[in-house]
Amino acid sequence: MADLLIHTQGLHTHYGASHILRGINLSVAHGETVGLMGRNGMGKSTLLKSIMGLVKPSAGSVSVMGRDMTGRAPFEIAQLGVAYVPEGRGIFGNLSVAENLQMAARAGTRGQRDWTFDRVMETFPRLKERLRHGGQQLSGGEQQMLTIGRALMTNPDLLILDEATEGLAPLIAREIWRICALIRESGIGSVIVDKNWKHVTQVTQRNLILVKGEVVFEGSSNALIAQPELLAQHLGV
Repeated sequence: MADLLIHTQGLHTHYGASHILRGINLSVAHGETVGLMGRNGMGKSTLLKSIMGLVKPSAGSVSVMGRDMTGRAPFEIAQLGVAYVPEGRGIFGNLSVAENLQMAARAGTRGQRDWTFDRVMETFPRLKERLRHGGQQLSGGEQQMLTIGRALMTNPDLLILDEATEGLAPLIAREIWRICALIRESGIGSVIVDKNWKHVTQVTQRNLILVKGEVVFEGSSNALIAQPELLAQHLGV
C-alpha cells in the first residue's frame, strides 16, 4: 500500500440511520487521475469527506500514503500531501485573491515547491487580473479557479476536486478542464468528481461509478466510453 496515495478498503459511512457508503474500495496511485461519477445522492461527496476526515466512517479503513488514517482529523490528512477542493469552494471572502493564495503557500511532503505564486498566476491569468479583489467579489468560475490555485499552493501529492465544473458557464468550465489536464501532466495525482463524463474521461486514466453507495463500474476511460449502455443506465446520457 505504500505506493498508493489513497486506499480505502470496505468503507462504510452512515449519516444517522442512513447507510450512505456500502463497502467502497478505492485506490489512487502516484500521478494517477481518477474520475468519480454517478448521479446526485449516490455517495460521491460522502466518499471524499470520509477520506478527508470530515465524516467518520462506520466501518472499513482509509490509508493515506501507506498510513492508516481512518477517522483522523482533516488537518492530519492535509499534512500528508492531500489537497481538497470542496463542493461550494470554501474560499475566504474577506481576503483578497492574493491573500487567499499566500496563506496556503507551503512546501510539499518532499520539500517540493513546484507550485509557486508566480506559477499559479501563469496558470490562472484571470486571477492575476483580480489580485486585489476580495473573494466575495469573484464570479463562481473565478472562485473555483482560486480554490484550485490555493490547493496547488500547498504543493500536494494528491488533489481531490469535488464537482469540478458544477454550475459554471461553458467557457469557464473549459478553462477548468484545461487546468485539470495541466495538473495531471505535472505529476500530481487527482480524484475528480463531475457529472460531465465526456470531459472527465478526457483527463482521467481510470473511473468509478457509484450507485447508492456502491461501485458498479471501475475501469479505464476507454473501457467506460465503449459501454454506452452503462453510461445511459447510470449517468443518464
